[in-house]
Amino acid sequence: MANTRENLVHTAMQLFAEKGYHSTSIADILTTAGVNSGSLYHFFPGKQDLLVAVLDAYLQGIQEMLLKPAWQGVKDPVERVFSLLSTYRELLVSSDFFYGCPIGNLALELHEPDPAVREKLEANFTAWRDAVAGCIREAAVEKRVSLDADALATMVLAVMEGGVMLSRTYRDVSLHDVTVVELRNLFERAGLQGVTR
Repeated sequence: MANTRENLVHTAMQLFAEKGYHSTSIADILTTAGVNSGSLYHFFPGKQDLLVAVLDAYLQGIQEMLLKPAWQGVKDPVERVFSLLSTYRELLVSSDFFYGCPIGNLALELHEPDPAVREKLEANFTAWRDAVAGCIREAAVEKRVSLDADALATMVLAVMEGGVMLSRTYRDVSLHDVTVVELRNLFERAGLQGVTR
């Protein structure tokens, strides 16, 4: 039974990322997951409950699905920040601009989400931002600079989401690249030079 629930969550995760939440029907989820409606409603009373489970899965998987692969072999904390941004760039290019940040896509699509969904979206953004802020704090200690790590991490999140959105709209990765270059310049002005350019 646990495998059925996991299958439904991962299927919904895939379909919401590919088609969007509103364009994904319950029938789409059932067909793709290969389960019947009774199995779905046993675990999830409605589609929004499944969305909450998807957002929980992203939140619980942020280390394994995103941060660990992006940071593998990257020791410098500043370069970990830019390696994370590079991961989004690679996904944009390899998917021919189909890929977008799944949390950002849902946040834009769900104009006025119910409180339970909004809280999960917020928790995902907060976890991402906190991970980046941790890198910035580590770099600030190493380089002996004083700054607001949370504020700078919020800027990094805005650069990532904006760069991805613009690149997808224009179908041009240079829009992502220019935002990252300007962010790198901001880091350097703050005294947070990384080990590479």
